[in-house]
Amino acid sequence: MSEFLVFENVTKRFGSLTAVDNASLEVQRGEFYSLLGPSGCGKTTLLRILAGFEQPDSGRVFLDGRDITRLPPNMRRVNTVFQNYALFPHLSVRDNIAFGLRIARKSRQEIDREVDAMLDLIQMHGHEHKKPNQISGGQKQRVAIARALVNHPQVLLLDEPLAALDLKLRQHMQIELDLIHDQVGITFLYVTHDQGEAMSLSDRIAVMNEGRIEQIDAPAKVYEAPRNSFVAAFIGDTNFFDGKVADSIDEEYCKLAFTDFEPIVCFNDKHIKPGSPVHLSVRPEKLRVSHTPPETSGGKINCYRATVEDAVYQGSHTRFWVRIGAYRLSVLQSHNRYLLDQRPIRWGDEVWLSWHADDGYMLEQYSETDEDLLLLPPENIGDMDTPSDDEPEDAPEADATDDSPAQ
Repeated sequence: MSEFLVFENVTKRFGSLTAVDNASLEVQRGEFYSLLGPSGCGKTTLLRILAGFEQPDSGRVFLDGRDITRLPPNMRRVNTVFQNYALFPHLSVRDNIAFGLRIARKSRQEIDREVDAMLDLIQMHGHEHKKPNQISGGQKQRVAIARALVNHPQVLLLDEPLAALDLKLRQHMQIELDLIHDQVGITFLYVTHDQGEAMSLSDRIAVMNEGRIEQIDAPAKVYEAPRNSFVAAFIGDTNFFDGKVADSIDEEYCKLAFTDFEPIVCFNDKHIKPGSPVHLSVRPEKLRVSHTPPETSGGKINCYRATVEDAVYQGSHTRFWVRIGAYRLSVLQSHNRYLLDQRPIRWGDEVWLSWHADDGYMLEQYSETDEDLLLLPPENIGDMDTPSDDEPEDAPEADATDDSPAQ
């Protein structure tokens, strides 16, 4: 078996709930690999199965060519970094890092050498005698990572390790985590529901939903070439078009027909034949809005008249929602150059909407329910209310699957 870490047809059930459904994936040695998905999708359950905290109902797990499915946790060379750090409050930074080495009965000289190396790695010299309540959240996370790495595991498991940090610190820790991975060179298996974290850190991503793996690919391919509507909607934002292939323009491009929308020219990478149904995804940043019509020579530019229904300025970019017939489309326009005397696009403006034929991507599978994941503002007050909004304050809450064994 050539791959370093392998999940082979793994299934795990908790009563009537199937937390992991026949999941298979392969991780290469030294890879930064992320399990990405919404709460309750099964990503943490897979992590716990690898750590030995849960046993699969079927399937096997291999690490470095060895079947570890039934091995107890202490016999596996894997360590876990938890979201809440799990540092010992009564121990110093140095003693927290040294804890695993002392349990393994290493010599004093080896412990000092290994702990000093970890303090160098996480840049915590000068803080080694402090207790956890005397250091910042980012420093606590670095100590937790050092404690997990000091025993030289074959795989480091990271269960949403940055979720408790504020935005700026989380962004900073993403860079530090990437640097630590580059320096130690071991395999990282990272669990997160944050698409930005997974995209920025990972060599590859496995996108999970309801216990199933929807797609495994490099971050750019997951984003630019989503396999189905769930991946397209969960990773970032998109616009969906549901129609059929009207006719072929040439060997590479075709014209798509839709109800209540003008024809769209699209790159036909899947060679779908005329008359066949098609589901198209177009990312908001691929669309352009302007007061003047764009240059359309060459026949590969889709261009339509639209009405701006919402415009939200967000500093580096503005997000627009525009209306074309029954379609409400999301547009993300970056401010690469902002001219103060330029006429801004405002709510109610009639504009030109355009995108290149190469910027639409045909999906292999589509589910209308995945449109609920899209970022669309309410058209009327109360449109975004959920059933739970009407429940009394003392109504019992549903089980939090993120914190239960079924995640």
